Amino acid sequence: MIAIIAVAAALPATSFAQSGTVVRAIDAYVAPYVETNNFSGQLLVMRGFSVLYDKSFGAADRDLARPNTRDTRFHIASVSMQLTAAAVMRLVDQGKLTLDTHVSEIVPTVRGGDRITIRNLLEMRSGLSDINSRADYDEILQRHQTPASLVSVISGDTLSFVPGSRYAHEEHSAYNLLALIVEKKTGLTFARAMRRLVFTPAAMSHSGADDDTPNAGPMAKGSSPEGVYGLEPSEPFHWSAKSGNASAYTTAGDQARWIHALVHGTLLSPTARAIVLDTAGPPAGYGWFRRANTRFGEFAYSMSGRSPGFASAVLYLPREDVMVVAFSNVYSSATSDIAYDVAAIVLGLPYTPIALRTPPLPPDSLALVGAAFAFPKDFYQPNAVLRFEANGGELFLRWPSGDATPIIPVDANHLIDRAYWEPIAVVRDSAGEAMAMTYDRFRGKRVASERDSTRQ
Repeated sequence: MIAIIAVAAALPATSFAQSGTVVRAIDAYVAPYVETNNFSGQLLVMRGFSVLYDKSFGAADRDLARPNTRDTRFHIASVSMQLTAAAVMRLVDQGKLTLDTHVSEIVPTVRGGDRITIRNLLEMRSGLSDINSRADYDEILQRHQTPASLVSVISGDTLSFVPGSRYAHEEHSAYNLLALIVEKKTGLTFARAMRRLVFTPAAMSHSGADDDTPNAGPMAKGSSPEGVYGLEPSEPFHWSAKSGNASAYTTAGDQARWIHALVHGTLLSPTARAIVLDTAGPPAGYGWFRRANTRFGEFAYSMSGRSPGFASAVLYLPREDVMVVAFSNVYSSATSDIAYDVAAIVLGLPYTPIALRTPPLPPDSLALVGAAFAFPKDFYQPNAVLRFEANGGELFLRWPSGDATPIIPVDANHLIDRAYWEPIAVVRDSAGEAMAMTYDRFRGKRVASERDSTRQ
């Protein structure tokens, strides 16, 4: 059993205002994630300005046995976008930009920039080709970058659709471009501009935009899943290659200060705040997913992110004025489930505790090794055939891309893809043979496989 390192501390000027029963329920809920190396980091829950739960788990540096604390800084991946968006909206408030300003007025080298507005970039409806999808993206990550160098990579590409017409996917390049626009409008590097526009006004003293400059203060080291329950150090890369879209680092406490500054403070003008928190506009925009949530019976603001070694999730429920912040230095999307379930615990709503076997069920007990399943064209990888494999006594799912993701067996018919934290359910015939499987919301049908070894 892996020891849990927990450090509890309240934010300044706040108080614990929740019953011990709920705190114990959250402790019990998160423990299996920590014990199986699927969560290591900070978990903060607030209602208004009262802290309901604030604990840190696991190691910031596993080699040095240095624990995560409330002062440990985490890279927050795509959650960075809401901070970049805030900087842009501050420039709008200052009259240095408008949402209808065209990209070509500031960065004339971007193809189609005369049709892309600042609003299109903020709402990820620009039509720009996405730098993260490039075949050479891994090479880009291995070199120091600037917003200008990142934008130059995609500036000559043809737009994939008419700007503003639709949302196709998370547009990382749009936020690289916003970082460059912030630089041009302030005359500062992106990191310095973020400090002036957002971090200092919001009292986020433990936060920054990573431009590969050495950071003062405790920083979490990222880990990646190794097999079903193991961890290994994440491969290093240059965080400057994610300027604007995933380069921010912060603490759960600073993240809470930012949300309070947005919702209750004066960081943005009432007009700008209303645009960011618009309940009638596009569901993706300004660094948030904004949509009605049936589980909570109200509108919800959320964002999650993953970058090698780190995962993050933020949830804000305006009617209840409840926020949950989950930052982890383990590359696993479990943070999103944790944030939503913890909010349910606080609000007295149903939730399902996770059950993870230690040690996991052996692959040969599942009758899945070699089984292949074909998925439809709207799957994450269109028309993908996924195949179960065994390696070292553990189960993996082989993707067409060549990746093999570790699979956690909950029971014979229910599994979790550890890399993406997606649920898998197996459908069997009367003889117990797997005939179909669901992955998230998608259904795959059993197909013949040369390596099918379930017929034994």
